[in-house]
Amino acid sequence: MKLMTMATLVLALLLVTTFAENGPAEAPSDISGFCKEKCAVRCSKAGRQNRCLQYCRICCAKCNCVPSGTYGNRDECPCYRDWKNPEGGPKCP
Repeated sequence: MKLMTMATLVLALLLVTTFAENGPAEAPSDISGFCKEKCAVRCSKAGRQNRCLQYCRICCAKCNCVPSGTYGNRDECPCYRDWKNPEGGPKCP
């Protein structure tokens, strides 16, 4: 029993020192550099740029593509084009 308690304490100490040195491991991001760059272009002329970027990045993460330009060209990415919001309108900018 004492051996189990000691092993648990050593393991806990090892984990604490690892996080103290390196910080917590970052969760893998669904938003790649590709999506950030493409969405920056797509939303560059949007009136509500923060909202446009948020939805564009969500759509890009799901569809792995963003139509070229700042408007239109949705046929380049059928997933992006066909994803709808609850009201039936386009989900993706």
